[in-house]
Amino acid sequence: MKIGVSALATDKIKFEDEIEYYANLGLDCVEILHDFPNDEFDLDILNSYNINYSIHSPFNDLNIASLDKHIRRTSINEVKSSIDLANKIDAEVVVIHPGKISYGARNYIDYVYELNDNAFKEIANYAHDAGVYPCFENMPDIEGFMYKDVNQLMNIIEEVDGYMTLDLGHAHTNNYKPEELYFDRVKHIHVHDNDGSDDTHLTLNEGTFNLNNFFNLFEKKGYGDVYLLELHSKESIKNSLDFINNL
Repeated sequence: MKIGVSALATDKIKFEDEIEYYANLGLDCVEILHDFPNDEFDLDILNSYNINYSIHSPFNDLNIASLDKHIRRTSINEVKSSIDLANKIDAEVVVIHPGKISYGARNYIDYVYELNDNAFKEIANYAHDAGVYPCFENMPDIEGFMYKDVNQLMNIIEEVDGYMTLDLGHAHTNNYKPEELYFDRVKHIHVHDNDGSDDTHLTLNEGTFNLNNFFNLFEKKGYGDVYLLELHSKESIKNSLDFINNL
């Protein structure tokens, strides 16, 4: 079982200032959040550590499905910049959020999905040319979020020849059970817990998602990529690692 950790736990601090902590965890992957205040990096520092990285592309203030063509183009280009960063630090996976349905776009939902899917296709092609896995993420049950339905997401992923970042906490807010979440194109998994009502990123086993069944299923299916802890604190990381080690 390959275990990684997201830099979400220290997202208000420059990653380079906490890189020693992540390196000392000795895990299989560290996921960098390519978003403020970590929108720029000292590549020499990142490459000086023996860390396998993944990149979470920006999502704050961005919308790859925006009705505004300038916002949409800027958003797509920002995702592409994460793919470029991945190449510079030998990261294989870039995590990508779908777009959002803004208040004014509610009367154009079909068109917004068309814009989003065109953006997915463009990003996937760019990633393939760069030798990077484009991993599109399922979203939590929050108003305006797209692709909460993992089956709907899987359909467009197959169409654009992409991959999925399966987020367990997001799936749980949409009432999915472990046995409904296995797909061959799952290349990356975000692991955290909640009570099913809100995307709270709790320590593993502090919520109500059936993690034991999930891990058992995915191991039996032969999933060989990273389970990445996406949590809000170092203490939560420690307690979640303890939970995994006791499975």
